[in-house]
Amino acid sequence: MDLNKIIDYLGSYDGPEMNIMEVCGSHTGAIAKNGIPGLLSPNIHLISGPGCPVCVTPSSYVDRLLELAMEPGTCVVTFGDLIRVPGSSKSLSVIKGQGGRVAMVYSPMDIVAMAQSEPETTFIFAAVGFETTMPVYALLMQTLIEEHIDNVKLLTALKTMPEVITWLCDKGAPINGFLAPGHVSVVTGIHCFENIASKYQIPFGVAGFSGEQILIALYGIVNAYGQGKVMNFYPSVVKEEGNLKAQELINTFFEKKDAIWRGMGIVENSGMVLKKEYMRFDAGSYDLVSDKKINPACSCDKVLMGLKKPYECPLYGKVCTPMTPQGACMVSTEGGCFTYYANNRHD
Repeated sequence: MDLNKIIDYLGSYDGPEMNIMEVCGSHTGAIAKNGIPGLLSPNIHLISGPGCPVCVTPSSYVDRLLELAMEPGTCVVTFGDLIRVPGSSKSLSVIKGQGGRVAMVYSPMDIVAMAQSEPETTFIFAAVGFETTMPVYALLMQTLIEEHIDNVKLLTALKTMPEVITWLCDKGAPINGFLAPGHVSVVTGIHCFENIASKYQIPFGVAGFSGEQILIALYGIVNAYGQGKVMNFYPSVVKEEGNLKAQELINTFFEKKDAIWRGMGIVENSGMVLKKEYMRFDAGSYDLVSDKKINPACSCDKVLMGLKKPYECPLYGKVCTPMTPQGACMVSTEGGCFTYYANNRHD
C-alpha cells in the first residue's frame, strides 16, 4: 500500500480508541525522531513499554555492582549508559569517583583481552539485556571456557520479553495492540508472541526501525483491532522461527528463572541466569531479590507499565532530567523519559 495512503488512514482514523505499546526502547526513539505521534489520529495513542534493558534493571543489581567495584583486585566492566543508573543510593559513576574500579566497553568480548592482560584482577561483566544481547554473552561464556580464562565473572540481569508482556496483560494494562520488538524477534522469531495474542485477542506487529517500517506496522495493528494475530512487517531480518543457532547457544549456558523488573516487582519465569554447572562464572546474580526507589516520587514503574506518560511524573523536567536522573527511564537513551525529554514530546 502507498505510504501516503497509510499516513492519511492513520491520521483520519475514527474507529475505537487504540492504545498501542511499543515494547522496544529503540522504537520509542525512532517514533520521536520521525515525528510519528503528530501523524496519528487522536484515537491512536502510543505508549512506551518496559523494553529498555537498563531501565528495568533493579536497584539491587546496581548496588551489587557498587560493592564489587570497591573490592580490592576487582574491576566492573559495563556499557556506558549503565554507569549513570542510580542504585538505592548512588551510581557506578559516583563510586568510580570514590575509588571504585569501573571500565566501559563497547562489546562484552573486550573483557577477554582485559582479563588476559591482568590475570591477577577479577573482571565482572555487567550482563544486562534481553534476548537481543544474550547470544553474545553466551559466546563470551564459550570463549572463557575454551581459552581457560578463570578471572572473569558475569553479574546477570537478563530478561525475556514474552513473559513481561503476559504480565502486563494479566495486570490489566490498557493495551489494544503491541508494536513488537524487532531486535528481540530476530533471535526469538515471532511464534513466542502467538499464545499471548490469541489469549488476549490483541494484535502484534513486528516492525523495523525506520519511520516507514513503523507506520506500516501501525497500519497493520490498527486494522487488526481485536484480533489475536502476530504479523511480521520486518521479514527481511526476522524469520518466523528466529535464529536457531543463537537460541541453541543461549540454551547451552543459560536457564529460566524468575526476575525482578525495576519498579514492577518479580515477573515469573522472565529471567535468564547461568546454569548451575557454570556457577563458577557467576558474581552473585541469584542473590538479587530487592528493589528500592532512589526517589519515592519517581513514576518510572508506572511509565514502564504504560500507566503514565513520562511528563505525567511529578519529577519530570524539574528535578529529573538527563543530567540529574532520578529514575532509570531518564538515564538510558532508550528510556521513555529520556526520549520524551530530548524530543520535547508532549503527545
